Amino acid sequence: MRRPIKKRPVVKPDIQFGSVDIERLINYIMLRGQKETARKIVYAAFAEIKERKDGGDPIEVFNTAIRNAGPMMEVRSRRVGGANYQVPREVRPERRLALALRWIITGARNQKGVPMHKALAQELILAAKEEGNAVKKKEDTHKMAEANRAFAHFAW
Repeated sequence: MRRPIKKRPVVKPDIQFGSVDIERLINYIMLRGQKETARKIVYAAFAEIKERKDGGDPIEVFNTAIRNAGPMMEVRSRRVGGANYQVPREVRPERRLALALRWIITGARNQKGVPMHKALAQELILAAKEEGNAVKKKEDTHKMAEANRAFAHFAW
């Protein structure tokens, strides 16, 4: 029997830009319930993007980065007749956003010795230019899905 569909809490838009996606970014960055600290990091990163010559409009850079870092296909494990197959599947839009945000934040956190707001600004700009760790992760995911295309008929 299938699981019931989860009722996800509705995220309210952020204070400064009125965007639900930016509030999601803030929530993903937040550690130990320190939302104000997460807000400061995100807004400082957006200010950093605005100041930099290769930046531009921070919301535009953010939206482009999310679009470029979000995967279209991924592989999911499927057990068939005692063997596990990596079956390529299309990614739902909510999951695409979640993965893109997670990969961008991970890429920013992996930059050691750099303040988080600068690392986040750098990762967003790189993702908007189709470079950086998040886009590399997306390309690796697409390669996995392409390599396992032969098992697509196991999709459920």
